[in-house]
Amino acid sequence: MRKLAAYSLAALMLIPSVLFGQTVRKEVPDLEFASFERNKIVFLGDSSAFEKAFAKMDGALLTGSGNFRIMHIGGSHVQGGTLTRRFRNDLLALGDGIEGGRGMVFPFTAAKTNTPSSYRSRYEGEWEVTKNVKRDLPRRLGLTGMAVTTSDSTASVKIVLKARNATPADPDFKFDRLNILGYATDGERFPVVVLDSGDTLQGVRVEDKSCWSYLLPESQDSVKVAVAGKRGELTLTGIYLDNPFPGISVTGIGVNGAAVPSYLRCEDFERDLRMVNPDLVIFAIGINDASGKDFTQEDFIAKYKVLVSRVRSVNPDCALLFVSNNDSFKRVRRRVYAVNRNGLEAEEAFFRLCQDCGGGYWDMFDIMGGLGSMKRWEEAGLARRDKIHFTDEGYTILGDLLFNAFMAKYIEHLRRKSWLA
Repeated sequence: MRKLAAYSLAALMLIPSVLFGQTVRKEVPDLEFASFERNKIVFLGDSSAFEKAFAKMDGALLTGSGNFRIMHIGGSHVQGGTLTRRFRNDLLALGDGIEGGRGMVFPFTAAKTNTPSSYRSRYEGEWEVTKNVKRDLPRRLGLTGMAVTTSDSTASVKIVLKARNATPADPDFKFDRLNILGYATDGERFPVVVLDSGDTLQGVRVEDKSCWSYLLPESQDSVKVAVAGKRGELTLTGIYLDNPFPGISVTGIGVNGAAVPSYLRCEDFERDLRMVNPDLVIFAIGINDASGKDFTQEDFIAKYKVLVSRVRSVNPDCALLFVSNNDSFKRVRRRVYAVNRNGLEAEEAFFRLCQDCGGGYWDMFDIMGGLGSMKRWEEAGLARRDKIHFTDEGYTILGDLLFNAFMAKYIEHLRRKSWLA
């Protein structure tokens, strides 16, 4: 049984006072080469969408009503999952029983790639993978940017909501309803949920045939999806896990190597986004866009605006938070790296993009120390030798920094709404 939050008058008085005292801030190490004193979110333009998003957070956190939904979208930084996981855990640590649905997940192991660190996936049988990083897509994709396809009657996938190297900070997520996104040879193949008892549960195909919907007999923390039907193909493009409780949910959407055009190739992006229904989208796509010598601000901004418009077509009131690229290096030959000066161009592009689209801006490039700082993060054991990706400890620090910056803006909101004296 899920532990529900107790929202007594005393609790309502306590939570704002704790926030006011900023005891929720996460301690981060003092890195002399970084600029953590600049860790903040700035609003460029109209901030009314954030006020609406924060009102949703008020309900979930202060009165135990409704859901505050966040989506974090990017490339390998998000697929790896550690930064998103830390940010999610920091938010859920604000109160007992505020974990909402787990959101969108994907059977990454069936796609022969890494699963985000916040859950596990397994598979059996033969599956073919389609990823949005390819220009010519053999199959239609949705929000996750991935698909796995099988004609193997013995094939299955399993999602287990247990974090890799779990800590006491990792919540025990439960769900009692799910949607399996994808498509199949009509009238032939379809997915079934295999219960722990060995019984199978057939889903209800929704009217637009975008997914199969299931209501489970009881809450659980894992699901196995198998293939039924005599012939044809079944393609899975995502699994959406939910529960009926109010709270905060954070969905991570990431594909290794993905750039902005990668998500523009996803035909069913908007359809799937309606299921996630985010109040806040954290845009962290761009490290792969800026990796080549043909990178231009104008092209980057133009394509990003198309993606923003697709998000706003689903939720015009969605708050947008743009995260600049991290500093990075390019390999010029074996064991020789040069700083990627496109980082400066990308930083300015994100600033311009945020001005044009409205929303919040978190300048990770500047906060981590600016051009060339990735080398110092590597020397401190916080970045990998490719000088593009961080270690788990590095991603954890960044997750805490993002949480601290986000909470500083939320505390300002509470003051304006007189939650805080």
